[in-house]
Amino acid sequence: MKMDKEIEQTGGLLHKRIEEMSLNGWPALQTVMFDGWLLRFADGYTKRSNSVSALYGHILELDGKIRVCEQLYAQRGLRTVFKITPFCRPDGLDAELEARGYELLDRSLVKTLPLSDAEPPDEGGDLKLEDRLTEEWLNAFSVLSGLTEEHKDITRKMMDQSPLEKGFAVLYDNGVPVACGIAVIEDGWIGLYDIFTDREKRNRGYGRQIVLHLLDWGKSRGAREAYLLVVKDNAPACRLYDKIGYKTVYEYWYRAQRLHRCSFILRSGFS
Repeated sequence: MKMDKEIEQTGGLLHKRIEEMSLNGWPALQTVMFDGWLLRFADGYTKRSNSVSALYGHILELDGKIRVCEQLYAQRGLRTVFKITPFCRPDGLDAELEARGYELLDRSLVKTLPLSDAEPPDEGGDLKLEDRLTEEWLNAFSVLSGLTEEHKDITRKMMDQSPLEKGFAVLYDNGVPVACGIAVIEDGWIGLYDIFTDREKRNRGYGRQIVLHLLDWGKSRGAREAYLLVVKDNAPACRLYDKIGYKTVYEYWYRAQRLHRCSFILRSGFS
């Protein structure tokens, strides 16, 4: 019993570290540290970069603390969103937000994979993988994801400000981008973000190849483990990652303030 508890505690600490890396891997433009909570802001682009991560110690009275968060997001024309993970502090935060009318959004999965279990990518193919964000990658990403010019600028700022090692990959078919993705390396882990495949060319192995190429690149840079985040209802993506060998280690979701008027950007797949 004692050993089982120690294993559970060790796993919890590792998963919390993965949570920290996932926040670093997809950064915000500004972050405010508030009594153990991270308030992240990125002009409304993606919930991940415009939400509260209640990861650490909690001292202040909860009602007033939530109200301060609501005020700070409202000042920026955003509704308040909390990312709810197994590590939230205090433990009853999700229930409190639900009682206040916050709606549940985007149940998501965090999956991991030892790189020793990852298959090598297919040889050949027209792949371009750069260690910095280029306009060529950003344009391909914009086409595949439907990104607006405003959000292209935000993405550029977010990635340029990050000090972590990154890889930006695009897979081409006859000169046309068919898949893309980002990889971020930290502390021996490689995290994958924004894996997109052309909607008209799915089920041809392009998504699988972009993932395997990024994992192979991470392995060449010394990474030993991999993680990614995926919306639970995104069945095609979940099937792809499961086939590659990823295993779910924990779940999270968002609690969003109900407002009739707000500028928050809700984009499917951008959790």
